[in-house]
Amino acid sequence: MDFSLTPEQKQIRDMVADFVDEEVVPVAAEIDETDEFPWEIVDELADLGLMGMPFPEEYGGAGLDYHAYPMALAEIARGSGGLGTIVAAHISLAGNMVYEFGDEAQKEEYLTPLAEGTDIGAFALSEPGAGSDVPAMETTAEKDGDEYVIDGGKLWISNGSVADTVTVFAKTDPDAGNKGISSFIVRPEEDDGFIVEGTEHKLGDKGCPTAELRFDDLRIPEDRLLGEEGRGFVQALKTLNGGRITIAARSVGIAQAALDEAVKYANQREQFDQPIAQFQTIQHKIADMDTKISAARLLMHDAADKKMRGEDFIKEAAQAKLYASEISREVANEGIQIHGGYGYTKDFPAERFYRDAKLNEIYEGTSEILRNTIGQKVLE
Repeated sequence: MDFSLTPEQKQIRDMVADFVDEEVVPVAAEIDETDEFPWEIVDELADLGLMGMPFPEEYGGAGLDYHAYPMALAEIARGSGGLGTIVAAHISLAGNMVYEFGDEAQKEEYLTPLAEGTDIGAFALSEPGAGSDVPAMETTAEKDGDEYVIDGGKLWISNGSVADTVTVFAKTDPDAGNKGISSFIVRPEEDDGFIVEGTEHKLGDKGCPTAELRFDDLRIPEDRLLGEEGRGFVQALKTLNGGRITIAARSVGIAQAALDEAVKYANQREQFDQPIAQFQTIQHKIADMDTKISAARLLMHDAADKKMRGEDFIKEAAQAKLYASEISREVANEGIQIHGGYGYTKDFPAERFYRDAKLNEIYEGTSEILRNTIGQKVLE
């Protein structure tokens, strides 16, 4: 693996970093406070070509590789954790499902507006009784002539209440276990029976709506089936595996924001007639924070490198997501500690980083599930 960045990769990273510093950071606290979807910023991301970063230009994407894309996403998450989730769920989950498993007509009709950012995407897999245990889902899709009729509900769906295109997983053969799950393209504005029950009031990840969805006799044409019937479980696993690289990126971005603010505060805050940055205890905390971020970033790029080479990257993606998510919380925690009492207030962003970081250990594979995955791969 070559650890040096190409000029294009550096240019993308720097461009996104400048945009985040100028447009996202100044309004990040407001996004967190109002918990409203940041339409204007998302539109600006689309104008910059950042809502379809890894997709080919022929479908409206930017054609970025899987080193540049996670680096850009890390910068976006550095500005706002919620914005990082909006982009990751839109690209790595919803968009990638159509790109990887859609036919040419589906890509032209549904992927192109997603990649261009004129449509927002969501990925509807989880249910109240089917989180890590995907085959326990109860949502069904029954064939009726040239249509499928979808009934059931989904929970924890990022972008679910604002999405134009939702990739929905349902059982087409309820008796076939994970081999009876299929995936479909659903268009909320076009399809009667798509109901948003509400959105969650969350600890963090503000600005990205996490919705509960219900499907009540929702009829869609048969050409909305993604791939073949019964392939949905495999499709979901493959999509989530790639998505874990981007959750590692979100984790790295939030951790970097926590470190940057901690360094800034440590250089400004004085106690005992000197900046607290002069105390060895603070220096050790900063050293550990920076080292953990560097290690997480390398794990992220290692998984990305294997994905780009077409190699098996299941273990590497799980390791990157597991480690990056856990150090993101640890780094954010130390950021609060360095800020002292101020870190526990909303006067400083340190507490927001901690709230945003925690989610990384839960979605797209909990830390417990990832340890199972890693252990099984090592023991093969």
